[in-house]
Amino acid sequence: DADDVAAVLAVCRERGVPVVPRGAGTSIAGQATGTGVVLDFTRHLNRIVSLDPETRTAVVQPGVVLDDLRAAATRHGLTFGPDPSTHSRCTLGGMIGNNSCGSHSVAWGTTADNVSALTVTDGTGTPRRLARGWDGAPQGLRPLVDGALALLRTGYPDLPRRISGYALDALLPENGTDLARAFCGSEGTLGVLTEADVRLVEAPRARAL
Repeated sequence: DADDVAAVLAVCRERGVPVVPRGAGTSIAGQATGTGVVLDFTRHLNRIVSLDPETRTAVVQPGVVLDDLRAAATRHGLTFGPDPSTHSRCTLGGMIGNNSCGSHSVAWGTTADNVSALTVTDGTGTPRRLARGWDGAPQGLRPLVDGALALLRTGYPDLPRRISGYALDALLPENGTDLARAFCGSEGTLGVLTEADVRLVEAPRARAL
């Protein structure tokens, strides 16, 4: 559970050992590889905690396989919008870490577009709840953003599938100061995800002609 994650981080921090949070390892750029302690979330922390068809939301642990979430949501006429080609085995934690999208991102956006809140454990072992607003932000982040507003407003291209690099522009006040969105795509470098609140969308009647 999250306490186990914090305990692992504490031991690794004390001994200077790297940590590699890992989903299914389906990425093509080597994000799931590395030396150090591997946290395999396909073995633990892999449950759908809740699914609310009325609010079209679900709470999932990072090891949940995308197709398992889609199967649970389909019973209510819903689905999770992002659909990478590895949907039968990729995990929600990996999708959040990579800000995955898929062939229908034009309709439903990237994973970051479909996440409302995240629970993470940072490098100090501190649990943080990331959503809109500065609550849960690590010390020093807000002054960093406030001191670079002009750069953040002009330094990012306006692309619908911009998924590389830190999404610091998500922290701009006009963008809702969205800590959860900024965490997406950080590939485990900003903390270890232990739970995610995601938005669901209406499932299409058919996926092929």
